[in-house]
Amino acid sequence: MDVFLQSLISGILLGGVYALIGTGLTLIFGVMRVINFAHGDIQMVGMYLTYLLFVHAGIDPFVSVLITFPLMFLFGGLIQKVFINRVLDALPQNQILLTIGLGLIMSNTAMLIFTSDYKILTTSYSSGSVKLGGISISQPMTISFLITVAVTAALWWFLKKTDTGQAIRATAQDRDAAQLMGINVKRMSIIAFGLGSSLVATAGALIAPTYYIYPQVGAAFTLKAFVITVLGGMGSIVGAALGGIIIGISESMGAAYIGAGWKDVVVFALFLLVLLLKPSGLMGKSNA
Repeated sequence: MDVFLQSLISGILLGGVYALIGTGLTLIFGVMRVINFAHGDIQMVGMYLTYLLFVHAGIDPFVSVLITFPLMFLFGGLIQKVFINRVLDALPQNQILLTIGLGLIMSNTAMLIFTSDYKILTTSYSSGSVKLGGISISQPMTISFLITVAVTAALWWFLKKTDTGQAIRATAQDRDAAQLMGINVKRMSIIAFGLGSSLVATAGALIAPTYYIYPQVGAAFTLKAFVITVLGGMGSIVGAALGGIIIGISESMGAAYIGAGWKDVVVFALFLLVLLLKPSGLMGKSNA
């Protein structure tokens, strides 16, 4: 029972960060219908930014979120305005090629600046844990989860209660109708891409104390983001949050009961099962 509870709690804590990654991708896809293959590389940029703030300014990784979030919002908004905006009406394969190219530019630039060596961001609490009975709870992952909950709650409030948030939701529901109602859909696209970039960069900052940082780290998280997004339902923020938690628990359970090397197999098996039984995703609307 201790192993089960340990795996469950660890999976939920990890899943919270995954949920943030998936929510960022879902927000971008929901508003622009663009599949962003540079999503993980934007997270990588956020991780390196966190590393630089820690090494050169002595700013704690969790505190650095206050700096990383607005800077990555500007970075994402710039990418959208300069590059993504030009292919919104292009063929999907052109959009995919553009975002893949942007991701390659980011990762190779990081390699030129930082080399391919792994960076380790070591804090006083990186390996810290709290004992509750026979269960060991990771201190950095617990803090990460709490920050994730706060960021997600703030995003929910923004989308539900503010005029800009409602305009973003309207654009996601029907871009043409939103434009006819006087909403500046180009501006909403910039804001949505900026927010999506901020969210995934925040996730990068939150896992920086417990994860290696290197230029190609984004590839694995891009793949995971797509699994989370499709699992939850394309365009559903609630589904992305749920998908992230499920993936986190599946990884943790798979590592505990089958083996660490099999955890990704468990995740993709679950992913394929959901696609077979409910192709629209857990929270997606079926076209049938």
